[in-house]
Amino acid sequence: MSALIDSHAPASPTLGGPTGSHDEAVRRLRSAMAPVRLSFTWFGLTKSLNAEQKARAAATFEADAPFVSAGKKLWDSKAPAFRAVSAVRTKIVESWCGMSLPFPEPGVRLLRRDQVEAFLALMTDYRVELADAVAELDRHYAELRASAARQLGDLYDPNDYPATLAGLFDVSWDFPNIEPPGYLLALSPALYREEQRRVRQRFDEAVRLAEEAFLAEFARLVGHLTERLGTEADGTPRVFRDSAVGNLSAFFERFRQLDVRSHEQLDALVTEAQRIVRGLGPQDLRDQGALRQHVAERLGRVRDELQTLVVERPRRRVLRGPSPSPSPSPSPSSEG
Repeated sequence: MSALIDSHAPASPTLGGPTGSHDEAVRRLRSAMAPVRLSFTWFGLTKSLNAEQKARAAATFEADAPFVSAGKKLWDSKAPAFRAVSAVRTKIVESWCGMSLPFPEPGVRLLRRDQVEAFLALMTDYRVELADAVAELDRHYAELRASAARQLGDLYDPNDYPATLAGLFDVSWDFPNIEPPGYLLALSPALYREEQRRVRQRFDEAVRLAEEAFLAEFARLVGHLTERLGTEADGTPRVFRDSAVGNLSAFFERFRQLDVRSHEQLDALVTEAQRIVRGLGPQDLRDQGALRQHVAERLGRVRDELQTLVVERPRRRVLRGPSPSPSPSPSPSSEG
């Protein structure tokens, strides 16, 4: 799999370092990151009613069938065996997003080149876990079908159900080449330059997307912790979970790993927040009232500055060019 990454590419520089211009951030992102695409093969749990069934449903409401859309679930989505399969998919997507930055192509994100091997190992493990969960689901498949037959009544159709679920749930990944091919330079220098401009524009947009994603997540985490460190109307301290502090610490680590160093104000606020909570655990904030109030006040100032940045942040540009650039997808593309 790692052969999909250009083995002749120069060593990947780190994304960190002094905050620079937007153009410098684009160059760092383009040289340090590899595009990675995630796809799922996923058996659809819902199915549209056939024409006769839709006509019967429409008649119930005295409606015209062409103006009615109706579907059915093939089995109970809350069945434990199916929820286990869905949980693996959720973990895969969360890990993929956690290790990468957004890119303005559906199903594609940017992964640090020095994290490719770790990503491959993780996804391979998840693929095995998914296969095990699907095998367990297949063992309960007959029960699910029998239950569906009772619940669907006349809508049940045995032809909707394959003989086995093996091979109908899977995850795959690849590293698409988003750079213009070298041969294009010899064929048409003008077209090659245009393709270079288009790719550069997409990385420019990727920097903006990264800034927006980090800003939104940071504002949410700081705002939540600041609110929980406050007091109720009667003056008693609010209850907060350890995760309110832990999630912020995890953000600092991910920000350090993936920050493109293009937004000076955001970088400064992250540094300030990190300084405020450094060395503090959830229990310290519960046990020491004065410390809790001091941290809440300082984080409140960070929160206020973040809210100003969020409000002032211009809307993301829509890329225009020879071929339209679709909006980034929050989840990977699906097959099947």
